[in-house]
Amino acid sequence: MRADAKKNYDQLLVVAAAVVTEQGADASLRDIARRAGVGLATLYRHFPTREALLETLLRAGFDELTAKAAELETSSSAEDALVTWLRDCVGCAHSYRGVTEHMMAAIDDPESALHASCVTMRAAGTRLLRRAQDAGVARGDIDGGDLFALVGALAWLNDQPSLAPRADHLFGVIAGTILNGRAGGA
Repeated sequence: MRADAKKNYDQLLVVAAAVVTEQGADASLRDIARRAGVGLATLYRHFPTREALLETLLRAGFDELTAKAAELETSSSAEDALVTWLRDCVGCAHSYRGVTEHMMAAIDDPESALHASCVTMRAAGTRLLRRAQDAGVARGDIDGGDLFALVGALAWLNDQPSLAPRADHLFGVIAGTILNGRAGGA
């Protein structure tokens, strides 16, 4: 990549992260390009779709979650590993308001730019869930798809101004339900 193109790419990512954090996943791409000091065509040259831009913004966090799951499998109890990863996953999904809808759609759409990252992240969570189930600390009637859906639901709660103050409490309720009904779960 040419130096000027690399500079534009990096600037677009910095600005996009800020704008998407402020305005959500449906932020104006035109506004992102304007704030980055480039034309809309330059944005589209680097990121042909909104999903391609979101995937690039989210990939690092999703990759970290996948790596953290592997680390937690060997360094924490099955229960603590699952709850820690679940909390971190919800935090990552919530870091860009409104991205949950895109994540949930991407998981079932192999053509989506977010698909591979979401599938890999779901697989990491599934391993932690199975480990907790095998240890007898997690419900046996849920699977990785259910866990991923709960991540989406918990991230969505954080996006709701009227529910955000109760998000930690509701996380504990849901984590407690996953962990064989143990109160609080975390």
